[in-house]
Amino acid sequence: MGVSATQGDKYRSYLYGEGEENTEWRYGAAPNYDVVNKLFEEGRTKIWSPGSLEEQVQNMVKTWEMEMFHKVKIDDYKSVDPNKYTFSLNGRKPITLEEKRKLGGGYNPLLQTSLPEKFRAYNPDGETAVSSHLAFTTAFPRGFALEILQVYSGPPVIVYKFRHWGYMEGPFKGQAPTGELIEVFGMAIFEQDEHSKIVKVEFFYDHGELLGGLLKGAVSDGSTGATPSNCPVLRSTG
Repeated sequence: MGVSATQGDKYRSYLYGEGEENTEWRYGAAPNYDVVNKLFEEGRTKIWSPGSLEEQVQNMVKTWEMEMFHKVKIDDYKSVDPNKYTFSLNGRKPITLEEKRKLGGGYNPLLQTSLPEKFRAYNPDGETAVSSHLAFTTAFPRGFALEILQVYSGPPVIVYKFRHWGYMEGPFKGQAPTGELIEVFGMAIFEQDEHSKIVKVEFFYDHGELLGGLLKGAVSDGSTGATPSNCPVLRSTG
């Protein structure tokens, strides 16, 4: 698989150590996942055996997510081959890392929609990587945890079913927090090359499961009380 947990985080690689001394982090420092790791361990439905294919895939995906959300320079990515990598959502045309960056990065590529703007509860076209990250880390202060439910095939073409979950304990886009559990289920395909670098990612899921849960609360003033430059929560994510 090519990815193993390292000192500092037992589920994610390429966070600490000599190889990350010159890494440029989006929020000024490497993210701390202690809070979301606790949520993961308390709420997961599967506990995979150490060294199993399922555990390796789970750690690979968590590492990939960390790099996509938190590393600024494409050259700092170590889980993917930047020159070959493509991403697609729900069968859309694959995009490169540069094209993904133009969409704003962060959650935006995962929330692309063909809905007219007036019907969008969340409009990725009007968000940046920082603003989208602030919106979701405010709504989910304990993070948005990930677990792998089943792996259908191993490398080089990895197909798996996943579950993301969190508790809406903060406001989202003018909607008051509900405190309720929000879950998202889906499928994904990750393809690796001969060096175990990820070269192709495809996600299939209904992001209405996520946004629908975030819109249940009463309308609020939308104030988060935080800014991208001073909020430590921005350095953590699910």
